[in-house]
Amino acid sequence: MIATHTIQDISFGQNSISLSIDGKVIELSLDKVSKKLKSATELQRKFYKISPSGYGIHWPLIDEDLSVNAILKIARQD
Repeated sequence: MIATHTIQDISFGQNSISLSIDGKVIELSLDKVSKKLKSATELQRKFYKISPSGYGIHWPLIDEDLSVNAILKIARQD
């Protein structure tokens, strides 16, 4: 399987998510990305799994999935 994206880092501010995708840092408001992540605890936010292809990110403790392409689309709209 060929990786579609390389996710180097994911971190959170009070109401934002910051991702390093393909060498570029993207910061977005959680209001635009995920209500589940916005209301999640710090522990729930920190426990995620990146798909082997780099296509998506899964937070099992809150059952949330985000596709990297959707994140990039939201970033282009800002």
